[in-house]
Amino acid sequence: MQVEPLATAVLFTTFAALVVASVVFSRAFERTGIPVALVFLAIGMLAGSEGVGGIAFDDYSFAFRIGTAALVLILFDGGLNTPRAALQRVVAPTSVLATVGVAGTAALTGAGARLLGFDWPQAMLLGAIVSSTDAAAVFSVLRVNGIGLRRRVGSTLEVESGLNDPMAVILTLALTAALVRGERPSIPGLALDVIVEFAIGGAFGLLVGWSARKALGWLRLRALGLYPVITLAVALLSFGLPTLLHGSGFLAVYVAGIVVGNGYVPYRAGVLRTHDAMAWLSQIVMFLVFGLLVFPSQLPAVAIPGLLLAAILAFVARPLLTLACLLPFRYSLREAGYVGWVGLRGAVPIVLSIYPVLEGVPGAHVIFNVVFFVVVVNAILPGATVPWATKLFGMEVDEPPRPHAVLELESMAPIKGELMAFYVDEALAVAGAPLADLPFPDGAAAALLIRGDEMIAPKGTTVLMPGDYVYVFAKEEDRHFVLLMFGRPEEE
Repeated sequence: MQVEPLATAVLFTTFAALVVASVVFSRAFERTGIPVALVFLAIGMLAGSEGVGGIAFDDYSFAFRIGTAALVLILFDGGLNTPRAALQRVVAPTSVLATVGVAGTAALTGAGARLLGFDWPQAMLLGAIVSSTDAAAVFSVLRVNGIGLRRRVGSTLEVESGLNDPMAVILTLALTAALVRGERPSIPGLALDVIVEFAIGGAFGLLVGWSARKALGWLRLRALGLYPVITLAVALLSFGLPTLLHGSGFLAVYVAGIVVGNGYVPYRAGVLRTHDAMAWLSQIVMFLVFGLLVFPSQLPAVAIPGLLLAAILAFVARPLLTLACLLPFRYSLREAGYVGWVGLRGAVPIVLSIYPVLEGVPGAHVIFNVVFFVVVVNAILPGATVPWATKLFGMEVDEPPRPHAVLELESMAPIKGELMAFYVDEALAVAGAPLADLPFPDGAAAALLIRGDEMIAPKGTTVLMPGDYVYVFAKEEDRHFVLLMFGRPEEE
């Protein structure tokens, strides 16, 4: 009987069908406010051994590798898209929130798990697994509903999600190792592990990111498609090297992404689009695999503790620790309360819940099933209320509609100058003025005007109307003059 290529064809066909179904159904569920990742999870469960698909899958080792690779790509993509200005605004509070906040959330959630009947070691492990957030889920809900956040609040959610994963990983690995050895975890030992792993991870992230940034400055590749290949290698390298030296690879990959993303990247738009696509594919695959691992018949036995623990995390642990960490940095009660409420759980708890199973921790499958409830409930409850909560806490700001066309400047070598996009608000002095009357510096000019679904070639007689998007080219020394006329560029 011929096995290949039929077996490979079946695998590819099944995978393609699951991915297509995930994308199609995610579009249908967007307006519900529920993070689309849960759609991928549900399709994985339906396709699993106890679902209509009947796909028998219980390879936790393979799932862990897939999940780790997915997290690397997601974190690197997040770093690439984190502006230096946003990082500088919130680096101090998010660092505290990503370390002290995560540890405190793990402790409070673990205490809640102990009250629900778990032994202390398993309870603390549960708390550590679900202690980090997933801002990608938050921002997907915000984008679907067209909601804009205050800059500091949005930056806090974004940067925290990249920084808090390493802390959850370190705590989970350390607690799992202690459980396997039959020992009680040492708090001083855990603190030392955190310091060492963060130091090694941060140092390697800066080193790999800086080296890649320098290399991209002098590389001249004729095949443009090789640039995303190089940056993909940078992501994998920045995770692998520090991990081999017992450092935090997840912190390193996020830091490397920030360093690379805030420097010169040849064929930048194409590189960013490629990594965005890889991050989305990673999220789809990860939740599909997690869904395949879930056996629905095992869930009723842990439904009550799972639901109660999810409530403790959403209503007690996360809000209290967020308030404690952010209020000293002069966040208002509304700002801190909002950040605490919309800290959704997603990718990281899923991957971390597999690790105790691989290590043979007693009760690991129970922990895995409880994490399922925590992730699902936490995504649905705060997730579906994100638009409502944004208005209730007063965090929403008006954002201009996205233009129907986008002008991008791609260069194979560093160029002196910048192409900036501006939305012409009716409050701007330039609204209603002909371009010829505007005091453009000698090194600046309007390159393109987008009005609705029309592209207009700018001329001296062209009048800027409210609602227009104007693309302006300016030299670096003239940038501040252009900003005085048009305000903040749309991409900042």
